[in-house]
Amino acid sequence: MIIPISDFSAPQLDLFARYRETDLMHIYEPDPGLFLAESPNVIIRALDAGYTPTALLIEDRYIDTQAKNILTRCPNIPAYTAPFSVLQKLTGYSLTRGALCIMRRKPPADFTQICQKSHRIAVLEHIVNPTNVGAIFRSAAALHMDAVVLTKGCSDPLYRRCIRVSMGTVFQIPWAFCPQPEGQKVVTALKNYGYRTVAMALCPDSISISDPALKQAHKLAVYLGTEGVGLLPETITACDDTVRIPMSHGVDSLNVAAASAVAFWELSQSGQ
Repeated sequence: MIIPISDFSAPQLDLFARYRETDLMHIYEPDPGLFLAESPNVIIRALDAGYTPTALLIEDRYIDTQAKNILTRCPNIPAYTAPFSVLQKLTGYSLTRGALCIMRRKPPADFTQICQKSHRIAVLEHIVNPTNVGAIFRSAAALHMDAVVLTKGCSDPLYRRCIRVSMGTVFQIPWAFCPQPEGQKVVTALKNYGYRTVAMALCPDSISISDPALKQAHKLAVYLGTEGVGLLPETITACDDTVRIPMSHGVDSLNVAAASAVAFWELSQSGQ
């Protein structure tokens, strides 16, 4: 159902450009709300994961190219289309490959089920930058992690930028917000499910990430802390091990997203 738009103030475009992402998230409370998926590849991954589309916004030159498959799969929803000049006024910047999709959220995966079924979990504590969260999801999906658990202070994995940076892998790897408050209680909950808990932190008693004992753990939860200050002290104290990535040239640490990729690869090599 293709609907041409010539006026960037058209009310049909409000959800795409004049609602904040937090407004979309809460629009149907107490039921799950909406989110924005951007670019054809990301939209297709969301469709493959069972997310329900409600409306599309497509730059007109992509209707018969990159967006053709999406339009074929979504024949019964409005697909608004406009030239680049209109969309540039609407968004303030060009769309990634000219496609946006409003989609219904689904409830996150169940924390208990994730803990019962997984062997390697990434635990994100207070990571607020959606770019970092998206990059961590992409590394987790690519480098053999089974799931991601987030504390309540983390950026929402379904924020537009997080989805885009993750290349849609937020739809492919199970994730849940931890029901317990952050810190020691989260660690205790994971230990109760049989996980060896590993804090990525710069501490005097840190062991190398290449330590064979870590790889031999049947179930492993890898903790990553917020930008700047890292993990909470009580989280580090409660974890079974504090782990560091050996550095050179006097560098003391990596960005949390870069560190996650190194950690996930190294710690997933056995124990499955």
